[in-house]
Amino acid sequence: MTLPLTVLKQTLTMALYITMGFVLFKSKKITLAGSKDLATLLLWLVVPAMLINSFCVPYSQEKLREFGVSFLMGLLALLLSMAVAALLFRKDALENLAVAFSNAAFMGIPLVRQSLGEEAVFYLVGFVAALNLFQWCYGLFLLGGPKSKRSWRGVLASPVVLGSLIGFLIFVTGLGNKLPGVVDGALKGVAAVNAPLAMIVLGVYLAQTQLTSLITTPRLYLLSGVRLVLIPLATLGVFTLLPAPNAIRLTLLIAASAPIGSNAAVYAQIYGRDYPYACTAVAQSTALSILTLPLMVTLAQWAWGM
Repeated sequence: MTLPLTVLKQTLTMALYITMGFVLFKSKKITLAGSKDLATLLLWLVVPAMLINSFCVPYSQEKLREFGVSFLMGLLALLLSMAVAALLFRKDALENLAVAFSNAAFMGIPLVRQSLGEEAVFYLVGFVAALNLFQWCYGLFLLGGPKSKRSWRGVLASPVVLGSLIGFLIFVTGLGNKLPGVVDGALKGVAAVNAPLAMIVLGVYLAQTQLTSLITTPRLYLLSGVRLVLIPLATLGVFTLLPAPNAIRLTLLIAASAPIGSNAAVYAQIYGRDYPYACTAVAQSTALSILTLPLMVTLAQWAWGM
């Protein structure tokens, strides 16, 4: 099976998980409070476990170099995305934030893991950690205003950043492939539920929106177009100019091509912005990404001669 078809298969699988979350919420099998508990479980346990697990590989100078390259390329992709969003949506803080940051942790990681393998997640960890750090700080700047009480201590104590730091320490100390079998098994077991749990939570977000608004709100198509097409194409163009391994470039491109992150809805709720609109933007871009993600992978393979 070719890689674009593999990506399409995985995005369709994720669509089924989203449908499950949608149905469970609509049938009141999952309550709003319960969905928040699932999101907390995902954020504070499952995603950090997956990040740590991705570092459980033998240490080598080559691996360290690859991590450094992927981290720097990830930073470049993030800065490019933020610049495009700020240029096109500077008059609306929520839209700016939503378009700037992809759903790299909840959707990007499981998609990369299932399509490219466990090793590829290693290339994505630095990007995900930086994205969450930037999103937290930029969200504070855009939505929270100068009086927000969020601190750098809170930023550095976020579960994604902590999980990335712990995993990196395990890797550089050479413990990555030497963890006790029970610990290693527990990490892998928890990490394995990331894809279904993350998509079920997204399904709950979708269930809280008016489905007709996904089709009848013209502005949403602009947000999805920039997030799913313009930014990935710009990222692909920049990556084409860089002398980096195709595995790293493709991994980061998939993450940069992911739909609007669910944190856009979370931040809208925290800062009293238009929460239903944010949920609808997340839902529409996630649905459309089923078509755009395989397309971006196909274009990348053609451009990079894969």
